[in-house]
Amino acid sequence: MTRTATAELVIDCASMNVTSRDDARAVLREFLVDDVHYRANAARYGDGGVEALDRALDLFLERPELGFVWLAFAQRDGQREPAGACVVCHAISTARGSLVAKLDDVSIAMRWQRMGVGAAMLRALALHLRQRGFTRIDSSCHRDNVDAWRFYERLGFRSLDEDRIAWLIGGDRACNASLPL
Repeated sequence: MTRTATAELVIDCASMNVTSRDDARAVLREFLVDDVHYRANAARYGDGGVEALDRALDLFLERPELGFVWLAFAQRDGQREPAGACVVCHAISTARGSLVAKLDDVSIAMRWQRMGVGAAMLRALALHLRQRGFTRIDSSCHRDNVDAWRFYERLGFRSLDEDRIAWLIGGDRACNASLPL
């Protein structure tokens, strides 16, 4: 667990476990349901709603070798609550010749936004990953989300001048229609 303190706010970060699964669900559900930038492309992602979120959280618990959910808990005036979450998947970079992390669904609960929780959460994540031999964090950001772009750039992220693309190859009819025979 990594702890950061600012003024009267204490932020603890750690990987999701069975005990904190519902906390991860609450923060990520808010993002998947309410974030206008995510919702603009939800269908292209193959969004499966809260049921898909539940399956994903279970997969992270069952298959930790593939990645994890990173959580931030904010504590103020003796009250501790989930404040942020993000999804981290492991990958191998041929450019780096090392492990890299694929970062998705970075979300800070509405009541904790603009209080330093996101920066503390991602800095703690970077330390956690570096200690485990990861050498880069890749992420994506909606083009129109100017505030998020500024946030990532302040942390040290740089644009790769690429667009993220997705090809749905799953089991539903819409996906199968685009697969070659």
